[in-house]
Amino acid sequence: MSVAEQILEHVRVLPEAVQAEVLDFVEHLETKISAGKASQEDTDWSAMSVSHAMRGMESEASPYSTDDLKEVFS
Repeated sequence: MSVAEQILEHVRVLPEAVQAEVLDFVEHLETKISAGKASQEDTDWSAMSVSHAMRGMESEASPYSTDDLKEVFS
């Protein structure tokens, strides 16, 4: 018996109000999963965008030295 079938057996004997809570929880999980996928897609697109923008710059000489990294306070 599959997990979905086992869940269905348990849910069928619950009062309708509790079944509604189960439905709300399942919908919450679906939203959470969808948000995670969207977030990963955004991250992937962002990484690709930066990678594309920086393409070919690896071989360019930097106009900065380590002295430029030091902050001077008066």
